[in-house]
Amino acid sequence: MLAGGPAATGSVDRGSSLAPDVAVVGGGPIGWAVAWRCATRGLRVAVHDPAPGSGASHVAAGMLAPVAEAYFGERELTGLLTESAGRWPGFAAELGEAVGSDIGYRTEGTLMVGLTADDLAQTRRLWAYQQELGLPVTPLRPSQLREREPALAPRIRGGALAATDHQVDPRRLVPALRLAAERAGARLVAEPVRRLSEVTAAVTVVAAGCGTAALTGLPVRPVKGQVLRLRAPDGGPPGFRHVIRGYADGEQVYLVPRDSGEVVVGATVEERSDLEVSAGAVLRLLRAAVDLLPEIAEYDLVETRAGLRPGTPDNAPILGPLPGHPGVLVAAGHHRHGIVLAPVTADLITDLVTGVGSPDPLLAPFRPDRFVGPAGVGSATRPNFRLSTEDDSWN
Repeated sequence: MLAGGPAATGSVDRGSSLAPDVAVVGGGPIGWAVAWRCATRGLRVAVHDPAPGSGASHVAAGMLAPVAEAYFGERELTGLLTESAGRWPGFAAELGEAVGSDIGYRTEGTLMVGLTADDLAQTRRLWAYQQELGLPVTPLRPSQLREREPALAPRIRGGALAATDHQVDPRRLVPALRLAAERAGARLVAEPVRRLSEVTAAVTVVAAGCGTAALTGLPVRPVKGQVLRLRAPDGGPPGFRHVIRGYADGEQVYLVPRDSGEVVVGATVEERSDLEVSAGAVLRLLRAAVDLLPEIAEYDLVETRAGLRPGTPDNAPILGPLPGHPGVLVAAGHHRHGIVLAPVTADLITDLVTGVGSPDPLLAPFRPDRFVGPAGVGSATRPNFRLSTEDDSWN
């Protein structure tokens, strides 16, 4: 969109009072990643958010799990997840170098486990589908699982390893992205945006999470998730290294260990928009977590939190030009995948902003116009609407 202009060539006077080339609405991981990439290409960038980093990313567990989160009916989304996960090692290294700090990027992999015979059958059905897609999944017997993680419950019937699924700490990631973007010349405008007409820029990128619906008319809805944070006794590291995802008596749960001693346990999926934490949700999550890793019962419960994922009717993100609004791009609706999709989203959107080459074919299934019907934006129906009930994860 800005191809050929002075900003695209890097000859920007950063001290000038000119309007920004790019206004990013939303200061979460997607917004700051786009801002960073645009700023490093010499564009004047303003990020609009009254409380950056306080949304879904502050609650997220940070799993980079294109394999473990490859679900039935989401083949195109799985392709995008895999592509973005492949960019994460370079993305993490570049970001770490830009800010000089650790963002909690870890590569131990994910163990997918089943406690009972029924739980294992559910897990096997899923990893068989993942293997059909050519994804790297290694089935493991109970003894092999406990060789990798001795703390696993002896009752576990079996599981599999997704060795290429990694993790990052979102509470380190978002401040690092902001710092990198600001060092590259981006600036924060700490005010809310209620209408797109309030923004003055050559290109506006809407990365406003659940707030995207009010700004664009696109069908982005809040999906509530409740998450717990535990801490290992005496401040030591957790007694396990892999991310653990599994079913325990039909209840799905994940446990994400941090080097700091923190363990994130999650998460519920609720079609609600409140931020209350319920006793029942805490009970279910803790019971399932302890069933899989009994030592968790001795950990300190240090935080209970609810947040709102930005969901869409097909569970996939919305990426590209907003129909009927020249100069407006959308990078929203990432649902449970906002962290893992940050690198590829930033690259794809920045390429659209700068007009580098033809639009990437990766964008085609995720364009906003898939939700445009005869009555305009947001009026289309999706025959493949499916609210996922098979994944309680929140990346």
